[in-house]
Amino acid sequence: MNEYSLLIGLIGLGIGFGAAYWIKEKIATDKISSAEEASVRLVEDAKRKSETLLKEAELEAKDLLFKMKSEFDAETREAWSEVKKKEQRLIQKEENIDRKNEQFERRESDLTRREKAVGEKEESIQENERKFNDLIQEQKNQLEKISGLTTEQAKELLIRAMENEARYEGAKLIKRIENEAKEEADKKAKEIIATAIQRYAGDFVAERTVSVVPLPSDEMKGRIIGREGRNIRALEAATGIDLIIDDTPEAVILSGFNPVRREVARLSLMRLISDGRIHPARIEDVVKKVGREIDITIKEAGEQAAFDLGVHGIHNELIQYIGQLKFRTSYAQNVLQHSVEVGFLCGIMAAELGLNQKLARRMGLLHDIGKAVDHEVEGPHALIGSKLVKKFGESPKIVHAVAAHHEDVPPSSVYALLVQAADGLSGARPGARKELLENYIKRLEELENIANSFQGVVNSYAIQAGREIRVMVESSIVSDEEAILMSKDIVKNIEELLTFPGQIKVMVIRETRAVEYANK
Repeated sequence: MNEYSLLIGLIGLGIGFGAAYWIKEKIATDKISSAEEASVRLVEDAKRKSETLLKEAELEAKDLLFKMKSEFDAETREAWSEVKKKEQRLIQKEENIDRKNEQFERRESDLTRREKAVGEKEESIQENERKFNDLIQEQKNQLEKISGLTTEQAKELLIRAMENEARYEGAKLIKRIENEAKEEADKKAKEIIATAIQRYAGDFVAERTVSVVPLPSDEMKGRIIGREGRNIRALEAATGIDLIIDDTPEAVILSGFNPVRREVARLSLMRLISDGRIHPARIEDVVKKVGREIDITIKEAGEQAAFDLGVHGIHNELIQYIGQLKFRTSYAQNVLQHSVEVGFLCGIMAAELGLNQKLARRMGLLHDIGKAVDHEVEGPHALIGSKLVKKFGESPKIVHAVAAHHEDVPPSSVYALLVQAADGLSGARPGARKELLENYIKRLEELENIANSFQGVVNSYAIQAGREIRVMVESSIVSDEEAILMSKDIVKNIEELLTFPGQIKVMVIRETRAVEYANK
């Protein structure tokens, strides 16, 4: 029974397991079926969507292709139109080139014909030239036989006659032009110069650089010399100036080319004499102190001169050189006072002519700047000054005016001529300058000798302190026209052979005298 029950139980258990497995399989089969159905639906949905996307993409591609085709067609039509235009232009250019080629061919043929004609004419001309040369030679031979002169002799006579005639006509023309120009130019120049002199109210005091120091007594000479000459050696070494102590009573002579150093030596010696303490250490201290004071004085003098003339912007070094002119003299005329005076006169005359007054005054102030260093540099002071102002940045007009004021360089501007005129006015006025008597007499003799060296001169007289010379000529030898040429030749010789300040007037006088005597 128990075994039977166990068997039934096992059978029931097996049936239960079988039923459970069948149910599980059933459920799994149902799930698989439902999953397959879902997957089928998904695939179908995906196919539908993909077909839809493909259709849309195809439509978009067709639209894009259509647009691109339209744009390409438009660009193609435009490019084709441009090609057509270029083709048309090329056709026109080709036609123009063809026309020009035809014209060139016609011109070439014309030139060929003309060249041939010119060649024929040239041959004809050469033939005629040969004939003419033969005729001329034949005529020359006949003329030589008739006149008894060779060709060279005839040429010389003809040239001499033409030269005399040209000189005569040239002298007449020069005289007429000079007379016409002088009538107006002299009047205008006199007005300008007279106005300049009237308007300029400068002080005509001429300063001199003193080279002699007075002594209170001759005993001071020994103290200046010092024991074994140590004081005088120290003073000469410190100043660079030679001290000459001789038999001159109560005086010491200072000798040196540098006017500034000479002034330093003069002031130093005067201070030492007044102080009474003279020994090498004291001499060095006094010279240094006086040197500093002189430097300040020089700078102040230069600045004052520039300020008085209203000239600004001058380089400091040039101001220093201008101040040094205070201790420089020319024919006993103070060069700084002379430069200021020339500056004022230049400015006044420039104003009368409507020119730049400041520029003219600047030129006048700087015209003698070379005299500040001409004792150290070789050459004319005008050229030295022009290099100096050029070095410190002055304008080319000023450089030229400085170089040309004594005609070391030919003047090429109105300003240069103004500086010349103002320099002559300042130096030529009475009392401005003085010379040694021997030099003065020698210059007058040389002036008269130059005039007397010309043919036809009877006598000559230097007057107006050598600023004018009157030359008397024989009327039978020198004509009126030749007198004009003679005056110019005399002026040229004077300028080449003499050195003189200002200007010299040359007057050639020719006159005819008829003398008869009445007798009873």
